[in-house]
Amino acid sequence: EVRLVNSGGGLVQAGGSLRLSCAASGFPFGKYDMNWVRQAPGKGPEWVSFIKSSGFSQYFADSVKNRFSMSRDNDKNILYLQMDNLKPEDTAVYYCATSEGTMKLGMTEYDYWGQGTQVTVSS
Repeated sequence: EVRLVNSGGGLVQAGGSLRLSCAASGFPFGKYDMNWVRQAPGKGPEWVSFIKSSGFSQYFADSVKNRFSMSRDNDKNILYLQMDNLKPEDTAVYYCATSEGTMKLGMTEYDYWGQGTQVTVSS
């Protein structure tokens, strides 16, 4: 059974940092590209970032570029999202997600999702 468990969210002041984690199990994590998606209150899901299975290529939404970074530990089956210089508009529930087969950048529908972790940024 595929399982993605998100953690690391919390309340932080604007300008602060958080690191989110996504612990994966039940599938060959090191062979899957991974994504982060967020959903703010009252809004639809927004794709945030993508990392290739190898970890060598990453892509980010313009709204978080140069502030967020991704990494992964394929030995420990953990995905990370480092969020720096956080802004109030980053407030959302953050999910890691992946799918079988090829994924397009920016998509927001996936086969497998974490349960989400709340990030709240105060001004």
